Amino acid sequence: MQKNAKQNIKHYSLLLLGAAILSFGLFNVHSQSSITEGGVLGMTLLLNHWFGISPSVSGILLDATCYLIGWRILGSSFLRNAMFASLGFSCCYRLWENIGYIIPDLSSHQIAAAVAGALFVGVGVGIVVKEGGASGGDDALALVISKLANCRISRAYLATDLTVLCLSLSYIPFNKIFYSLVTVTLSSFIIDKIQEI
Repeated sequence: MQKNAKQNIKHYSLLLLGAAILSFGLFNVHSQSSITEGGVLGMTLLLNHWFGISPSVSGILLDATCYLIGWRILGSSFLRNAMFASLGFSCCYRLWENIGYIIPDLSSHQIAAAVAGALFVGVGVGIVVKEGGASGGDDALALVISKLANCRISRAYLATDLTVLCLSLSYIPFNKIFYSLVTVTLSSFIIDKIQEI
């Protein structure tokens, strides 16, 4: 029983750590440098830019919608982990908003911003996914698309990422989308590597 409690504490601590790393990178790197992510993460930044909706609010709403859509496919254990990580992300993002920027603005160093953002996203998402959760609703959405379209999960992720990156052209110059593609590609690579550890 005591071993189970320790495993649960470790499990949920890692989910929270992943969410904290992810939200830190999105707030301190992505939102300052206009480099976006794909999927739900990118959509939260898009909504923040156009409507002033904080990712701490839009993230939880979009995630909840995706989790409901994918509930039957993902199962209750995944859903529980995903909801915990999503709530952790929102709380941590709000904390970073209250503290303010810690990392200097990398807007004039776009490749550095793309790499730094990818590191935070890749490590944060990687930890959460390794613990059997989701860093956001895009994981649930990708699983649903993969099942309905009978395609590999990597293609489903790519489809959602490219859709959001195309929408992001409404506020991010075309030349900057290149750096977003670098971020998406590198973060995916990092997520895969963390799963292998």
